Amino acid sequence: MQFSTLAKLFSSRGTRRVFAVGAPILLAVVVAIVYEYVDDLPGAGGKGPGTANAATVSGKDVSDLVGKLTEAPESPMTGYSREKFPHWDTNKPDHGFGDDYAQYSRCTSRDAMMLRDATGNVTLDPRTCKFTVGKDGGWQDQYGFIDSKTGQLKPYKWMTDPSGVDADHIVALAEAWRSGADKFDNDTRRHIANDAVNLVASDPSANRSKGDQDVATYLPPGNYRCGYLDRYVKIKIKYALTVDPAEHTALRNAVDDCVRRGEFK
Repeated sequence: MQFSTLAKLFSSRGTRRVFAVGAPILLAVVVAIVYEYVDDLPGAGGKGPGTANAATVSGKDVSDLVGKLTEAPESPMTGYSREKFPHWDTNKPDHGFGDDYAQYSRCTSRDAMMLRDATGNVTLDPRTCKFTVGKDGGWQDQYGFIDSKTGQLKPYKWMTDPSGVDADHIVALAEAWRSGADKFDNDTRRHIANDAVNLVASDPSANRSKGDQDVATYLPPGNYRCGYLDRYVKIKIKYALTVDPAEHTALRNAVDDCVRRGEFK
């Protein structure tokens, strides 16, 4: 089409009216696509650990894994220390963060987890391993925390200081010890402590309320309960960690509840 023909076309009143109405819609679509693309880029902040993660999990798959867990009494805490689970190892491929995080090999598994779980404009320098947090960047806790005075769920904490965010081990290290890791070698315990599936950013208060409890006595009271269960079971299966009878029953009941509420697909 020649330029003169285009000029005539856009000079017509009808075409101008269509363009005036349609341009904002087209612009909105383009912005949405670009925003979604940028939001998924490594270093641009992830989507955090909310319920969207749980929605991609099959309830049948989680239930099947729960059925494969081995029941055994818990081992005593004799000889336990966190140092027997070498944590904050450098971000090696076998920790499971994936190819998108390979450039951060100088950084720790905690750094990789923090970048993965960030929301908005958060970047990590692969050479210095220093975080830069933009005005809309930070970490949104999804665990939730019950107010001891009111018994109600407190507002979810929004955190912008990387040093003020906790790295929670979903299967706590002490719980892993009681579940068979007391008999593992240090290298296996290192993998448990740095596994991407076993790590999530959380509000320090929420993390303290959990401590080293298993699911028989603790589940996140907020949004992340079903995603937490999925990852808890996967870590127990992956490392052949046992569950005691009360823990096994709690897992079955909690997973069934997530299925009933449609949190799993």
